[in-house]
Amino acid sequence: MTATVSVLGLGPMGQALAGALVAAKYPTTVWNRTPGKADELIARGARWADTPAAAVAASDVVLVNVVDQAAVDAILAAAGDAISGRVVVGLSSDIPDSAHRTAELVTARGGRYLDGAIMTPTDTIGTPSASILFAGPRDLFDANRPVFDALATVNWVGQDVGRAAAYDMALLDIFWTSISGFVHALSMASANGIAPSELLPHANNIAAILPPIFAEVADRVESDRHSDASASVSSVAASVRHLIAASGAAGLDAGALEAFREYVDAAVAAGHGADEISRIVPATRLIPVRP
Repeated sequence: MTATVSVLGLGPMGQALAGALVAAKYPTTVWNRTPGKADELIARGARWADTPAAAVAASDVVLVNVVDQAAVDAILAAAGDAISGRVVVGLSSDIPDSAHRTAELVTARGGRYLDGAIMTPTDTIGTPSASILFAGPRDLFDANRPVFDALATVNWVGQDVGRAAAYDMALLDIFWTSISGFVHALSMASANGIAPSELLPHANNIAAILPPIFAEVADRVESDRHSDASASVSSVAASVRHLIAASGAAGLDAGALEAFREYVDAAVAAGHGADEISRIVPATRLIPVRP
């Protein structure tokens, strides 16, 4: 028997999710605060629900994709008792604690909850190149796998419902700090008369060498093995100071670099200057969290 699916929230990602389900011939109900966003999906065969409660009641599986988990909770609270007996899947980006709170809300209303993290852009949804991570009860993931497979290449990352959000936050950390670094580098290059198009091929070369570095650092951190350094913490300390000085000369704020310098200096101060740069990872916990 084909599952019925509702999609609540029709921003660009919600529309992509609903569109992929319609294309896969799943009976699909949609809801959004702005009804006009559903017009194209309705023309393709989706059904419209006037309220969150009606949308939830219409289907076996309910996908909620809105701005954050607080918005998810508000929509589910409005759905009330309609949640009973439904599988609810949150697909919004937020912190792990928020996923736990949503799971409690759904469970209290008689539903079951999975949390998901969408790791790819809207134009990949419905293709194997899309990626969604799921966390929560394994039996629930397995039972609804055909629906999820219509959306992306999917992976279950653990029984703890906050685990997908933890992956999401860690991976977004990589993405946005990388973008931040690139933006800062473009500004520094510009201050020295280097056009973005001139810097770009060299920036791409730097990006290409990162995967093996990631692999080595991850292995060293996991095995707590930091000796026999090919790139020492002390060498990083010197390099980061040069970057901070160059930023100042270019009239640029170096806040992100200053924060990294604190991690490096903490590792040096702890006596690990001769160790591999992987030693910086445990040193990050030596720095007090800023208010």
